[in-house]
Amino acid sequence: MSGLREISLVVVPVSDQNRSISFYTEKLGLEKRTDQEFGGGMRWVEVYAPVGTTGISLAIPPPGREVEPTFTGITFQTEDIDATHAQFKERGVDVDDEVTRWGAPVPDMFWLRDPDGHSLLVVQPLS
Repeated sequence: MSGLREISLVVVPVSDQNRSISFYTEKLGLEKRTDQEFGGGMRWVEVYAPVGTTGISLAIPPPGREVEPTFTGITFQTEDIDATHAQFKERGVDVDDEVTRWGAPVPDMFWLRDPDGHSLLVVQPLS
């Protein structure tokens, strides 16, 4: 049977690809795996977490469209939510003031915002 198999990329519209690459790689620790020019001066950029196969494409929006801050729905996992929160805060990432702890079955979590104001979630899976 043919059909959908997996999620390979999530496209996040950005206003400045260089600034976004710096944020996602230097501040969040993702890896840039693709950075190619195409179609008359446009650029295709992909970043990935060190583990997993789903990436984020940091793309300039099509002509006539503006970048608007949004809840991306992107969720990262960490083994130590408190250390990750502190590390991001130290690096100047716009993170929630505190880690949210609702208790099982909801994992501990915090939100962060990228330079364009897009919200991403960080969770520590329940043991």
